[in-house]
Parts: sequence; structure tokens; C-alpha cells
Amino acid sequence: MSSKPNDPPSCSLYLVTPPLSSRNANAFAEIFAAVLGAIPAASALVRLAPEAKGEARTIISPLLRAAVASDCAVLIENDARLAARLGLDGVHVGGVGGELRETVESQHPDRIVGAGALRTRDEAMTAAEAGADYVMFGEPWGAAKATPLKSLIERVDWWAEIFETPCVAFAGSTEAAGRLARAGADFVALDEAIWSASSPVNASTEVRWLLTEVAVAVP
Repeated sequence: MSSKPNDPPSCSLYLVTPPLSSRNANAFAEIFAAVLGAIPAASALVRLAPEAKGEARTIISPLLRAAVASDCAVLIENDARLAARLGLDGVHVGGVGGELRETVESQHPDRIVGAGALRTRDEAMTAAEAGADYVMFGEPWGAAKATPLKSLIERVDWWAEIFETPCVAFAGSTEAAGRLARAGADFVALDEAIWSASSPVNASTEVRWLLTEVAVAVP
């Protein structure tokens, strides 16, 4: 069986790094490059550990090289200035306050601006109205809290039925990725379900095939 299906799935993969610092960045960069060498991913969100801001260029550069080679967009969490300085593709903003609006104004149309940490349906709609290029549901970090899978599926299904702004659904497992894709997510985001697997390449390949199967099953 090929590790790269010829027909791309309608739901794409969105990778999320663990919080990176000088302690784990080099080892992670090797895993990241191996995963992108095995399967296509639409986007990757880089999360930096709080103490690592001064090391951002050193940490992100090898990730960016691997992503560019694989046509994967790279976003940074909550730092529009850093995105511009390093030539990244976008920024992921937590919440729907003034920072989201300011980031949209300063980064559009050159960069992607995504919105996460959306606790309610109203916040998701507010993010879309503010100009976010996507909304993310279910990520278990920052101001957000992990959402039970049943509730997350319901929210994704509701969003997909009504809104045009793309939806990213955070999947806590490879099995959840398939279920969220079937619910109508445009992207599924995964972090430790891939990175902590005994073989991240095999785990990401499994997700890729699940997404492809959903695309075949859903006209």
C-alpha cells in the first residue's frame, strides 16, 4: 500500500507542534521532517515554550525548511511580529478580543489568521465576522479546554452546515480524526496523537488514510 494516496482527501491534516524550546527542538525537527516526507499536511502550527521566544529563529528554521519542501503552510501562535520577521505563512490567535482584530488588520491579505480558544458558538461566529481565515474547535491548551468528542462533533457539524469559514477540529486520537472529518471538518488538527506515537510516521499515515476513506465515502 502506498503511503501517499493519489486522490487528496476533502479534509486536510493540520499539525500542531508541542511547546518547543532548545531542549526538544532538534529532536522534534527530525520527527517533523520525517512525517512531512511521508504524508502531505496542509498546515503546521508552531507553539513555542514561554522561555523560547529569543530562540525562535533557531527553533523554527528547520521546521520551515521541511514545510516549504512539502508545501505545508507554517503558522505561529499569538505572535504576528514574529510571523512577519521569519516569513511565516500566518498566525493563530487565541480568543476573539482586540488581538484578533488587530492581527487581521495587520496581516491580511499577506498572511493567514486563524482563531482558536473559542469557548462558545457565539465566539466562533464573532471570530468569523472579524475576518479570521479559519476557526479552530477543541484544542486543549491556552485559554481553551479539551472538549468531549461528542460535543466537538456536534459543533463541527453545526458549523459545516451553516458557515463558509473553514473549520479546524482538534482530534485527540487518530480515530477521532476520522469521526471529525465525517462531521464536516475542513481540517483535523493533531499533536501528541502523532508525536507521542511509537512511530509518528505510521500514525500520520493512518490519519491520512482515514481522511481519504472519509472523502471516498462522502460525496
